[in-house]
Amino acid sequence: MEERGGYGQFCPVSMASEILCSRWTPLVVRELLCGSTRFNDLRRGVPKMSPTLLSKRLKELQQAGIVTASRKPNGLVDYRLSEAGEELRPLIMGLGAWAQRWMESRLSLKNLDPSLLMWDMRRGLDVKLMPNRRCTIQFLYPELPPSRQRWWLVVDGGAIDLCNFDPGHELDLLVRCSLRAMTAIWMGLTTVKRESESGDLEIEGDRSLARSMQQWLGLSPFAHQARRTP
Repeated sequence: MEERGGYGQFCPVSMASEILCSRWTPLVVRELLCGSTRFNDLRRGVPKMSPTLLSKRLKELQQAGIVTASRKPNGLVDYRLSEAGEELRPLIMGLGAWAQRWMESRLSLKNLDPSLLMWDMRRGLDVKLMPNRRCTIQFLYPELPPSRQRWWLVVDGGAIDLCNFDPGHELDLLVRCSLRAMTAIWMGLTTVKRESESGDLEIEGDRSLARSMQQWLGLSPFAHQARRTP
């Protein structure tokens, strides 16, 4: 049973913490700030969170006036941030920027998750820098179990699909590297060029796509934060 007792203080920091500092809540708000509106998309952004707990947190955020929910004609529910929820943007993103600046990089790369990384990469990919045709890019992480090794991003008409099964299209690009190396690239801790030169990343296929990978990849929103030493 989860403990949800209040702090018993009139301080606004205390009152805000009672809503926002329960487990997973800041990450649910992060996903909403990043544009996820459907339950299944929110789940992909917090893959280790149970559906039951996600439902509970969404209800709590609705009760707090931070999230609104509306049912569409197709029966699906849209979750969106209210005006109060949008005002959390600088706070939540500021936490991420602080961690990128001050948290030691080995801690950042301790908890690797291919499904979360690929979902974040899908969300950040810059389709404007991709060719005006369907492009299929496979990412291969050889050290992972077979069921989690292969991922595909299919870019077509401005839409981006993420698959963990072969979509059946001809490959334009194959990217082979460790999950740690790709996570470090996405977080801005290293670059495609650096990992390629060290031999930790191999790219096969369309030369133009390969050369511009650092640009179209779409890095973490915190990737450009200058790192500091505590």
